[in-house]
Amino acid sequence: MTIRIGNLHPAAGSTRPSKRRGKGSATGLGGTAGKGHKGKKARAGGKIPAWFEGGQMPLQRRLPKRGFKNPDRVAYQVVQVGRLGQVPAGATVDRAWLRGAGIVRRPGPIKLLAGGDLKAALTVKVDAASEAAKKAVEAAGGTVELTAVRVKGS
Repeated sequence: MTIRIGNLHPAAGSTRPSKRRGKGSATGLGGTAGKGHKGKKARAGGKIPAWFEGGQMPLQRRLPKRGFKNPDRVAYQVVQVGRLGQVPAGATVDRAWLRGAGIVRRPGPIKLLAGGDLKAALTVKVDAASEAAKKAVEAAGGTVELTAVRVKGS
């Protein structure tokens, strides 16, 4: 016998007939069709949302409001001046160099902060730098170039 789409049927005993809700007392589901008596859940479209708590004060209104997310915050990756101690004199330290050295790992703006000593004269190209970091690099004979000047509100 050839298997065709018209010959396919489930294995014997694997399925059972659907309950004929509301089709008379002989079905065992006549009258209320297994929905109990009246009320919202017996009505058409009477689903109760998962977040409904039976009328008590909802959880999101019972908990206090806390914190603040600043939409203008810039999440800088911080580089200390002391981390640039092994760089040879006269080198240019930029995003590509910092990434290759493993000092900076993720994309985004970089900020140079004071901390540690610097003896070699370097050209440092970063997005932002603290005043103390600029003074530390310039005291060693180097320069700091800011690549991205951020204006508030832009």
